[in-house]
Amino acid sequence: MIIAPRNFRDEELFYTKEELESSGNSVTIASTTTDKATGMLGRAAKPDITINDINIDDYDAVVFVGGVGSSIYFNNQKAHEIARDAYDKGKVIGAICIAPSTLANAGLLKGKKVTSYPSEERNLRSKGAVYTGNSVEKDGNIITADGPSSARNFGRMIANSL
Repeated sequence: MIIAPRNFRDEELFYTKEELESSGNSVTIASTTTDKATGMLGRAAKPDITINDINIDDYDAVVFVGGVGSSIYFNNQKAHEIARDAYDKGKVIGAICIAPSTLANAGLLKGKKVTSYPSEERNLRSKGAVYTGNSVEKDGNIITADGPSSARNFGRMIANSL
């Protein structure tokens, strides 16, 4: 799970992570630094690794967590590389809230049915995505969700896809 070092959305990390772990999956948290990260609502998480240390072959899925801070990955070439590598290797790719824009900007959503926080609809459509506005959407190995209230369903859908 990839989070911003500041202002990730707490529920999108913790509720999604709980759903994944309750179905027997182990979760690694990555960010731009391994320093303590703080969510928008004040919860803290300690990333296990930096995004530069991600070897996608070690994982079955990559999940981009939203929150206003996640915009740091919108045009981050390393984040795009991780997303494209995961896609090319048939891994499950998740993105919630505003984070689907990272996938769109990496060129992964053309022709894909997706959802996101409403603020990202225009960007997703401009990159060729088929925006549905649903709470959670799955198209192939790509799973997207609209925000914090969908975090548990998002986590369950990822877990069911693994």
